[in-house]
Amino acid sequence: MTDTSPLRTALDLEQRDGDLFVAAPDGFSQGRLFGGQVAAQALRAASRTIDGPRLVHSLHSYFLRPGQVAEPVRFEVARTRDGRAFSTRHVTAVQEGKPIFEMVASFHEPEPGEDWQPPAPPAVPPPEDLHPIRFPWLFGEDAPVEIRPVVTPDPDGFPLTHPFWARVTMPVGTEPDLHACLLTYLSDLVVVNAARSPESRVRYDSMMSLDHSLWFHRPPRTDQWLLYDMNSAAHVGARGLAQGSIRTTDGTLVASVAQEVLLRSSTGRP
Repeated sequence: MTDTSPLRTALDLEQRDGDLFVAAPDGFSQGRLFGGQVAAQALRAASRTIDGPRLVHSLHSYFLRPGQVAEPVRFEVARTRDGRAFSTRHVTAVQEGKPIFEMVASFHEPEPGEDWQPPAPPAVPPPEDLHPIRFPWLFGEDAPVEIRPVVTPDPDGFPLTHPFWARVTMPVGTEPDLHACLLTYLSDLVVVNAARSPESRVRYDSMMSLDHSLWFHRPPRTDQWLLYDMNSAAHVGARGLAQGSIRTTDGTLVASVAQEVLLRSSTGRP
């Protein structure tokens, strides 16, 4: 990689002995590491152990501990299986000797077959008709990702809600594995808030991701506009589940996403 964008640099892992990869300390995020970044880096590490034309078709991951931006992250890849059509990798992300994240990713060699998807949801305004918002704390000051929400953000609430359009604006080329990693990064945006009950008025003191799953139906192009829409599927007790989809401008389904979130309130009242 030659681009100097912090987002692209974050995916430029250093390979150590065997299947061990290291990401340098994050120089642009604030607070703790963004979960989507760690997931994207873990997928990048797994992808670099795959030979041939096999592309990731699904990943399932767990957030174990908050990641620290000032510390490097070690990604330990285990080659679980290489079959005739599928390869499976198990990745553990480690900081200061403790696992902070785990992922199982499966890669599939493309095969011919049927091509079907459910009907696209009702149309939303195209990205050209919407205003962008910036996230320098998440993507750096160079704004390598452009985001255009369908609904104007609430000044007293979250700065972004689903659905929204997103695309990567930095040069990314055509490498399928890189686009899959970038989509993994974007797939963790605003999912925590999407998991809570739409009727809830509780002020939660703690909201954090527990796990994250992503299914790739078609190879994504993250340098083209993608519509990301997540909605609450269940909210029972302290756990909420969000499910959603990522589609192209013509409604083609690129990926499906699911995430479970921990929602805790000290009062349980609005």
